[in-house]
Amino acid sequence: MLARVPASSANLGPGFDALAVALELYIEVSIEPSDSFEISSEGYGAGLFDDENHMAAQIATQVLGHSNYKMHVKSGIPLSRGLGSSASLALAAASAAGSNDVLGIATKIDGHAENAAASLLGGLVVANLEKDGSIVARPLQLDNEWRFVVVIPDEELATADARRVLPKQVPFADAVHNLNSLGLLIAGLANHQDFVSSAMDDYLHQPYRMPLLPFAAPLLQALRDAGAAASCWSGAGSTMLGLSTQKNAPGIAKAANEFLQMNSIPGQVLTLNADRTGLETR
Repeated sequence: MLARVPASSANLGPGFDALAVALELYIEVSIEPSDSFEISSEGYGAGLFDDENHMAAQIATQVLGHSNYKMHVKSGIPLSRGLGSSASLALAAASAAGSNDVLGIATKIDGHAENAAASLLGGLVVANLEKDGSIVARPLQLDNEWRFVVVIPDEELATADARRVLPKQVPFADAVHNLNSLGLLIAGLANHQDFVSSAMDDYLHQPYRMPLLPFAAPLLQALRDAGAAASCWSGAGSTMLGLSTQKNAPGIAKAANEFLQMNSIPGQVLTLNADRTGLETR
């Protein structure tokens, strides 16, 4: 079986650990019976763990109950860049192995229900890991007009490192600001004509993470100056995201490329649609 899963961008500013959107970058995992274990890979992460320690192999072996299979992993999702690569890989591996609980497995591996839910369902989702361990995920309306300009530096930033700088408590006023922003964001993503630029303002995680990536703040501002409706970190970074209408996307992407060049930051700029399908198998 072959499973194809999209990338995801979580948080989208104020939707910390709650919101995510699936994006048109993909990872594929195929599994077929074999007399012994065999794995091959291409794309991002190719050759790094081509043995039974590969995360996809560990998941498949757990689901199947044996390691007599041939696996191939093809990834178009950059690693450790805030694009949900771990959740996507876990989903694809669990699905290709025939699991009936791909969302549960991916959430357990990645620790983020929203990334896994977006990659599973496609589109914009809100998700939560309940106290009893169950996962609640619901699709939200997403205007077809929106495009996502993602600026992907070559520099990696591990989610664990980005988590360490977060405070254990935040001011009450900051929590209120985030709730206000989140409501506006959901309304504006549903209808681009209702969007206001403050909808992506975040007070819970981005301010504390900015020192980890000195280019982040000026890049986010450059995206807005170039016509982005708003901008934010993609997940825990290092990717930055500019939310754009279809008309403005080319100019924003051009400005982002110029920013990388002027500041000698290796990386790439992609303009992506939201993936509306999620997990596919064949």
